[in-house]
Amino acid sequence: MNTAPTPTEIRLHQRSRLLEVAFDDGARFELPCELLRVYSPSAQVRGHGPGQETLQIGKENVNISAIEPIGAYAVKLIFDDGHSTGLYTWDLLYKLGVRRQEFWDLYLERLQRAGHQRREPASSVQN
Repeated sequence: MNTAPTPTEIRLHQRSRLLEVAFDDGARFELPCELLRVYSPSAQVRGHGPGQETLQIGKENVNISAIEPIGAYAVKLIFDDGHSTGLYTWDLLYKLGVRRQEFWDLYLERLQRAGHQRREPASSVQN
């Protein structure tokens, strides 16, 4: 029995570079395209095992150009920087939504350790 939340709506806001995902448990998340891109589930980003991750740099203005449904369990996000591998399962999208700030802080920390500076994206400002 699968009790994991499933999306009821997925909407791309290209101007603000946000993917809005609503789930059947009432949760609704706005996920910045940059966050989705740097946490892509692809082997290109994650590697093939622990410690093989590749830090994504310079993705502040990345956007999603297309969303392709994959069965009843995931979507494939196609980014305007050419990245198009990796399937974003419902579980992953939910996890990124629930832990958005934690993942964002970890990303900023990794950038800083690598010697890169980055400012907060406009899409992270709360309205």
